[in-house]
Amino acid sequence: MTDYRIEKDSLGEVQVPADAYWGAQTQRAIHNFPITGLKPYPAFVWSMAVIKRAAAEVNADLGLFRDKQVGSQTISGDAIAQATMLAADEVIDGRFADQFVVDPIQAGAGTSHNMNINEVIANRANEHLGFGLDMTAKPVHPNDHVNMAQSTNDTIPTAIRLGCLWRLDELTGTLDRLAQALEAKAEEFDDIVKSGRTHLQDAVPVRLGQEFGAYALSIRRNRDKIVEAAQGLRRLGIGGTATGSGLNAHHEYHSRMVAALSRLTGLALEESDDLFESMQSLADPVHFSGTLRTLAQDLTRIANDFRLLSSGPSTGLDEIRLPAVQPGSSIMPGKVNPVLAEMLNMAMFQVMGNDLTVMLGGQAGQLELNVMMPVMAYNLFQSMDIIINSVNAFTEKCVVGVQSNREKAEGWLAKNAILVTALNPVIGYQKGAEVAKEAMATNRTVREVVIEKGYLSAEEADRLLDVRALTDGGIQS
Repeated sequence: MTDYRIEKDSLGEVQVPADAYWGAQTQRAIHNFPITGLKPYPAFVWSMAVIKRAAAEVNADLGLFRDKQVGSQTISGDAIAQATMLAADEVIDGRFADQFVVDPIQAGAGTSHNMNINEVIANRANEHLGFGLDMTAKPVHPNDHVNMAQSTNDTIPTAIRLGCLWRLDELTGTLDRLAQALEAKAEEFDDIVKSGRTHLQDAVPVRLGQEFGAYALSIRRNRDKIVEAAQGLRRLGIGGTATGSGLNAHHEYHSRMVAALSRLTGLALEESDDLFESMQSLADPVHFSGTLRTLAQDLTRIANDFRLLSSGPSTGLDEIRLPAVQPGSSIMPGKVNPVLAEMLNMAMFQVMGNDLTVMLGGQAGQLELNVMMPVMAYNLFQSMDIIINSVNAFTEKCVVGVQSNREKAEGWLAKNAILVTALNPVIGYQKGAEVAKEAMATNRTVREVVIEKGYLSAEEADRLLDVRALTDGGIQS
């Protein structure tokens, strides 16, 4: 037995590995695009397979599958449709994952990925009908049957939308867990009054719980932005076929496909109000990517704060202690680094870079098609994957185990001359600046200096400099 078989496409014969479910066009793509060594994300395989499954069902219901003569056998159109749906279901369930092999950077629009899906489903459907991979005459054709009423140009943008929606609940759940963990710490740390900092310089007091509560709220607001942006992804352009006109698709195909995809995926999906616009513009995925970028910059900011607040410990702020999850140095014994926060920084930098690729791809559309969809799809799916995995790790291995260092936080606050700000309504800005300068120069507290100068009595100073009260705002008098 040879280790390959011969497959044919419109350009001629191609040698394909004997046990591969893909065919000639996929093999050409493997040969033509050895670029990154990467493979499509499961979201891209799932979303394409569910489109093929829905299309087979819709086209069968419309009576578009014809009987086919293969040698002496007649294979009914219904049998071809059923075998195609069964094969697509298997791919949806995650089977044959190793058969999707086209590099994310490939031919424009995603024809190679589309044909990889078509060929695998066709060959598996043929097996269900009793026709092996090595047989030259087979009833199910990747273009005529699996790709019926479709074009790469309407399936790929639809798959991008479905693939993002497929993991939306997982993404929002991840963010909910992070917000809940931060809220729990906000409550735990609410009685710890510390020095606020602006410009990385001493500022008026805040509570450690207030800082963590603000982190939690920013995550929840980013989650809401993502959910809102995802609404635009629910509008599908499937049925536009090559240019938006719907050529070669039944006039009921678009509406039936949206209904079938809604049922098969459990997602709330909508018909497009203009198939030409849905194929020309990828603004909805670009907008969705932008909300992932905005989340990434906020997560970066929070990770940076964790690193600052835990810095030292002997020579830094040391107001919080992060869980020690691994040794921090190959040369310095006992060193422990904020590795989960550092990991989150790197993960979010990748997401921000991915968003730039998505944005550049989105503006590169020309006339009736955007040929940059494969790299846009890869970066979108990777961003969601990275956010889910990195945020889960940060939440479980870092945030949940964060501890406060009350002694250090309150100790820094005691030395903070900017507490004099609370006295402005009573002694005025000018005298306040005088007190602050002297307190810093003589290494004394504001309370000591303001009493010594006779600006306030001891009782007045104690009342006005109640640091807990200062964190609740208002005018001190």
